[in-house]
Amino acid sequence: MLIKQLSIFLENKKGRFTEIAKILGAAGINMTAFTVAENSDFGILRLLVSDPEKARDILKEYRYAVTMTDVVCLQCPDEPGALGKAMEIITEAGIFIEYMYAFTSGKGALIVLRPDNLEKCVDVLSKNKLILLAASEFYKL
Repeated sequence: MLIKQLSIFLENKKGRFTEIAKILGAAGINMTAFTVAENSDFGILRLLVSDPEKARDILKEYRYAVTMTDVVCLQCPDEPGALGKAMEIITEAGIFIEYMYAFTSGKGALIVLRPDNLEKCVDVLSKNKLILLAASEFYKL
């Protein structure tokens, strides 16, 4: 139930995200979800794509600093309180969420989580009958 996420170090300069999008598009790689955290000098682009290994290799060829990490994707109803219930389960299990981002699709709300303990998070969510997307399902979005 783990999904590979790319983290790309970007100089905080005009056109850097455009370049990434064009490189991946030319390679036939679809960007499914992303978030950018930035400060005045640089940003970190966290990106979920249709083919993470290929994307990592191509971006490294273009001399981008790229790392790959595992994340969890929780699917929950796109309705008030659904995320709060899931987060309560995670918190009560003593799991710390380093960061998260979310988006909606035809399957409801999809929340990408980077917990401090991936295995425990997957176990706790699964035991509580919450829906986690497998990488093969996620990359088809």
